[in-house]
Amino acid sequence: MQFQLPLIILSKGEAMRAPYTQLYVHCVWATWDRLPLITPAVEGQLYAAIVAKIHELKCELIAIGGDIEHIHLLVRLPTTLAVATLLKEVKGSTSHLMTHAVAPNEFFKWQGAYGAFTVSKKETKGVAAYINNQKAHHAAKDLVADWEQCETEDTEAGGD
Repeated sequence: MQFQLPLIILSKGEAMRAPYTQLYVHCVWATWDRLPLITPAVEGQLYAAIVAKIHELKCELIAIGGDIEHIHLLVRLPTTLAVATLLKEVKGSTSHLMTHAVAPNEFFKWQGAYGAFTVSKKETKGVAAYINNQKAHHAAKDLVADWEQCETEDTEAGGD
């Protein structure tokens, strides 16, 4: 089977091959000290803001879900966006929205850390199902421990 790269047409009519990537990332991050800050009253607006920022960054949203104190996200990244930039932009814009528009008189803050896991294309459906059913997984305590990590307990420099 031969694979054909997509073509990009340049202004002078010349064709250039476009990069083809499958960069799927499962991200998870938590509220400050895992406080229960993502209440039903703010959850819809918060998720809508995350989705808007993801589209602005030219990512493809596969799944979004979470619980009262953390968020999971599965996205396909464009070649020009680093994972750290994605999370900095999403967390920064949503934190600002929460503290200035959605709930200005209430405390809201994200943890500085996050978890990010690469996912193969064939694994995206399973990961998306896990993310889309976060509340049920947490209620049943049916969790994938690695996917619930937002920070490392390893405090040594250079540790993984």
